[in-house]
Amino acid sequence: MIRQPPPPTPGLRASLYQPLGTHDVRRIADAAFEVLEKSGIAVYSRTARSALVRRGALADREDPTRLRLPRTMVEDAIASNPSSITLHGRDGAPNVVLEKNRVHYGTGGTAVYVLDPETGHRRNSTLDDVILNARMVEQLENIHLFTINVFPHDVEDKDNIDVNRFFHALDNTTKHVMGGVYSMAGCRQVVKMAERIAGSPERLRTEPFVSFITLLISPFKIDDHYGEMTCFLAEQGLPVVVPTEPICGTTSPITLAGNVLTHVAETLAGITLVQSVRPGAPGICGSVGSITNLQTMDHVGGAIERAMINAAVAQLAQHFELPLYSTAGTTDAKEVNSQSAYESAMSSLLVAMSGANYIHDIAGLMEFDLTVSYEKLVLDNEILGMCQRVLRGIDVNDETLALDLMIEKGPGQDYLGERHTVEHMRREFFMPKLANRDKRDSLMPDDDALSRAKQFVENVRDRKRVSRLDGDVRNKILEAFSAIQTPPDYAEHTEEETVR
Repeated sequence: MIRQPPPPTPGLRASLYQPLGTHDVRRIADAAFEVLEKSGIAVYSRTARSALVRRGALADREDPTRLRLPRTMVEDAIASNPSSITLHGRDGAPNVVLEKNRVHYGTGGTAVYVLDPETGHRRNSTLDDVILNARMVEQLENIHLFTINVFPHDVEDKDNIDVNRFFHALDNTTKHVMGGVYSMAGCRQVVKMAERIAGSPERLRTEPFVSFITLLISPFKIDDHYGEMTCFLAEQGLPVVVPTEPICGTTSPITLAGNVLTHVAETLAGITLVQSVRPGAPGICGSVGSITNLQTMDHVGGAIERAMINAAVAQLAQHFELPLYSTAGTTDAKEVNSQSAYESAMSSLLVAMSGANYIHDIAGLMEFDLTVSYEKLVLDNEILGMCQRVLRGIDVNDETLALDLMIEKGPGQDYLGERHTVEHMRREFFMPKLANRDKRDSLMPDDDALSRAKQFVENVRDRKRVSRLDGDVRNKILEAFSAIQTPPDYAEHTEEETVR
């Protein structure tokens, strides 16, 4: 019997790249406790302030917005936060288990532009792009969950942006859906909608197929807007990421060590807030920052130092035994070209090798995290397949060593016709779908990786769209949430959507 290659496996373990030594990890961890205890964090959300003070935060006498977090308080929060959080898929889609050094990949960024797949020109993103990105992710085997990656400019009411983004994501992929939220009203709508899809509020909490991203403002601020939403989601008992985005030289010290310390201290403050609201709530650390272009003072997306920072934060998250939402795969290129390839590939591999639990932004994002390219989404899926092969490592056992076969064959004999070759050839190597490995004299015009990626995008766009929601549930949601916009040609189809 010929062994078929195994299905794509999310959650491979990795600790292959560690930019910090053991002593460095302990020193940064201690420094994070110290900065929170001695300097503290500014908290502008009334609910957040009350929750933190109730759990032991100390208010500054001169500045009432400033709270100092005693080390024991932060340590208690770390201890009560789950060390393993499962983000569920639907209808057989794989779950994403955030724990220890298990690695998963997904989209992200909430880009405000896309490179139009027909014209190649940059334009504002719309609801149609939310839909197409979700359909693409459904088909890309190395992208394990869908973080809603574009902003729908055609939804005018801010309070309706969240429910539109999440509905169209859930309607077009069965993979777990994560997203940022823009308003408390929208956040509440999404939770109610997800409860209907789950069948009950309890079922949603037991098997959450949606999760949420709020934000800490660097340096060391919890604003009213995101603070209130973080508290709401924590109280609801739903997975919430509390990411931080310090930039070297502007909102953090310019050194990588100083930036890593800022990352760790800020996101620990977020975890402390989540646990202060509801001990045991599923809080997820977040690491998004980067370095500064000192010529323009802009944020840089494709710097190799960004990967080093996120790999270091992964070490700290593993030290604290906290789930981590990390960042890699981004580029500052404005087009899909060699720069976009090498910047994305280098950071994707390094952060994956660090064991970061969920690496978002890792597919499709470019231009300082402002723009999504559909072709790059497909190309990055192939890069991630290569990363997965690296993480899988080399199996060494009697079967793979093939010592007996070597002795039997002896010198000068080939292995091409051996059963051992047939049994292992499909699993042992990563087989690219886009890269062209043919000889030069057999090449066909426009048969390179980018052309094949474009064809994949066209195939997805040309197929009839399939709703991934139960028909009755879908209709009831559209009736109950009148703010959900549907494009003119957005008819429901039931045929199976498969891209070869």
